[in-house]
Amino acid sequence: MGTTVIRGGLVITAAEETNADVLVEDGRVTALAAHDSDVARVWAESAGRVIDATGRYVIPGGVDAHTHMEMPFGGTYAVDTFETGTRAAAWGGTTTIVDFAVQTVGESLRAGLDAWHAKADGNCAVDYAFHMILSDVTEDTLKEMDALVDEGVTSFKLFMAYPGVFYSDDGKILRAMQRAAGNGGLVMMHAENGIAIDVLVEQALAAGRTDPRHHGEVRHALLEAEATHRAIQLARVAGAPLYVVHVSAMEAVAELAQARDLGLPVFGETCPQYLFLSADNLAEPDFEGAKYVCSTPLRPKEHQAHLWRALRTDDLQVVSTDHCPFCFKGQKEMGLGDFSKIPNGLPGVENRMDLLHQAVVDGHISRRRWIEIACAAPARMFGLYPRKGTIAPGSDADIVIYDPDAAQVMSAETHHMNVDYSAYEGRTVTGRVQTVLSRGEVVVDDRSYTGRAGHGRFIARETCRYPG
Repeated sequence: MGTTVIRGGLVITAAEETNADVLVEDGRVTALAAHDSDVARVWAESAGRVIDATGRYVIPGGVDAHTHMEMPFGGTYAVDTFETGTRAAAWGGTTTIVDFAVQTVGESLRAGLDAWHAKADGNCAVDYAFHMILSDVTEDTLKEMDALVDEGVTSFKLFMAYPGVFYSDDGKILRAMQRAAGNGGLVMMHAENGIAIDVLVEQALAAGRTDPRHHGEVRHALLEAEATHRAIQLARVAGAPLYVVHVSAMEAVAELAQARDLGLPVFGETCPQYLFLSADNLAEPDFEGAKYVCSTPLRPKEHQAHLWRALRTDDLQVVSTDHCPFCFKGQKEMGLGDFSKIPNGLPGVENRMDLLHQAVVDGHISRRRWIEIACAAPARMFGLYPRKGTIAPGSDADIVIYDPDAAQVMSAETHHMNVDYSAYEGRTVTGRVQTVLSRGEVVVDDRSYTGRAGHGRFIARETCRYPG
């Protein structure tokens, strides 16, 4: 692969900002040196490739710890394949995704994991790993959890929502948490009271409330908070750590903050849609609100300030996308006349790094915190650090040269995700990915795609190293 030197940029990690050149050899970061040092000059003279990053940020590739490529849902599938989804990730400065393999009820975890390996193998533009969705907690599947941890699938997602599909009751959740406490795995929780939500869905439809905005109303913020509280207490009983996915409501944030104030190993992620979109989008006329149907749902705007504060105070540690794209035409339209039939999910894997840089511009977070919540913390949380999530000697050379001054308009016409709309259509943001390296290979070269399907490798993860 040879030697590459990245010259003249501001290297930003979660730990520090430094004016340094970066030496890359055989797919890994070898060393950093001050711009004008003798050693940096020697590197540049002998390198096979020199990338000029003057006036740019040099940042770790993003780690998106929550994606759903080719995810089956509601009689259809998420439209991004591992090929199209990881290509879009690369365009957006994300160089590692952790996707969710799905266990079908009645089948083994192994069958589900093998199915996802078959989808991804040879098709990914950037590196990938897997969580395991645990849909059917039995004595056999509990034993399988141990084997999966041993082979680098070290996190397991359970659902308190979607009765009849993914739902697990409290007894099953407790058993899974107990098993994880013993084998070093991490339980990830979709925390919504699905039993109560189904009652509210039935009542809303019976009363003729069928529009997309009612999706947000029936999935009440208090039912997210109640489930979050219950998950925390079950984890305490089991002696297990807990990671709550896609936190959207201020009341759920309060539950996490209270647990962390007690010193409990409880962690949470939120997503760009909850930081930049709101229930106003769900209420857009002419069924346009269907584009924004996801679960947990978008909340009224006043929740956003609480999420930003939690990201600053580390009561929320990670921003992932929950990328699960369904086209408006033919897929979201399945819910015309019945919001409960709208496939749940938004596209976003390409937008996350840019939206969070806009948050830096807007003063919500610092540059280092941007890298912490988008790169370092998810890498630590899910057993990828320091191989991923930082720029340091020995780390994989997953590096983004980022132009902090470039303006761009987000649009379905220009994005690379395999979906017919953008959740951020027409939004102008400041900052744009310029060049991307994945394990030292240039996959986006000055805004031209040079990657390939099959470059991305499966990464077996270690057990989790919790941030903070």
